[in-house]
Amino acid sequence: MAELDQDTITRAYARWAPIYDLVFGSVFDRGRKASIAAAERIGGRILDVGLGTGISLADYSRSNDIVGVDYSEPMLRKARARVAAHGLVHVEALVVMDAQRLGFPDASFDVVMAQFVITAVPDPEVTLDEFARVTKPGGEIILVNHLSAEAGLRWSFDQWFAPVARRLGWRTEFRWARLEQWAERHGGVRVVERRAIPPLGHFSLIRFERMAVSASRQQTAAAGNR
Repeated sequence: MAELDQDTITRAYARWAPIYDLVFGSVFDRGRKASIAAAERIGGRILDVGLGTGISLADYSRSNDIVGVDYSEPMLRKARARVAAHGLVHVEALVVMDAQRLGFPDASFDVVMAQFVITAVPDPEVTLDEFARVTKPGGEIILVNHLSAEAGLRWSFDQWFAPVARRLGWRTEFRWARLEQWAERHGGVRVVERRAIPPLGHFSLIRFERMAVSASRQQTAAAGNR
């Protein structure tokens, strides 16, 4: 099935912006809070990619510095209004930016966070490469997202709903193996956690550690010797 294209995503999220919090606020709440708790175990300077309307900003500790980016200007307008209304002084910047071409130097952030994003970009692997590039060695990339089931009724539903989901701006048929294979190919990251988010486990929290150069070279060499 064809990948998403940027025009479809842009139009979809411009339509979602006025009602996004109402439709998805409670649905995504457990995943948002779990991913923020994971990010704050590391803390420091955190990049929140696909920030949307900024619904998660108030949940971050004020001891962190948060930079938020999103491709949708209508979404970020709502996020900026939220920052002003609630005096969120820990928010360093909110910027319109393509997740596939992040305008930050290498190793700029202690944590890169992407909540419900990786299935809503045209090229997930390129996006993940950018996440790894801007993450400091020893830092983490944290994703929370729906992942497709491998079989059964939920897998059938994901396949059936996929054409509709694409028009709405995301994929439903995105499997764990795609993330696992990306990490293996990249060589500079390793999976440190994958767990289902309650109550129904419909979403998953995934953490990747950004390894130091020496560690990633050792891992690559070991893989080559197998």
